[in-house]
Amino acid sequence: MFLAELHQEEKEAFLELAHMIATIDGNVSIYEFSILNKYKNETGLEDYQVKGLAMEDILNKFKTERARNIVLAELFKLIYSDGVFQNEESETVNLIKAHFGFNSSEFGSFKDWVGKIKELSNS
Repeated sequence: MFLAELHQEEKEAFLELAHMIATIDGNVSIYEFSILNKYKNETGLEDYQVKGLAMEDILNKFKTERARNIVLAELFKLIYSDGVFQNEESETVNLIKAHFGFNSSEFGSFKDWVGKIKELSNS
């Protein structure tokens, strides 16, 4: 939805992070696969090959609050795509939340908002 707004380095970092989230449980669902392809198209990086960067290196690429909000919104979209919020996904999202400096209430509101957007898009 907003990935085109990211800078080139952020787009690549986002694709790394999205791939990490999609594969964290050892299984990429058809829904996750579809969203990963949409992300590649939206970023204009259709041929991007994941490099397997470290989480810290990836997260340090997102400098602005707007970029961090975009990342979190799109990651929740990916996580909710298969209808299952795995423990591993939750742990990773909590690491991202802490790194980006989101407080719990702000984060909870954001998570709820993304869930509602997903419900609307499925209607």
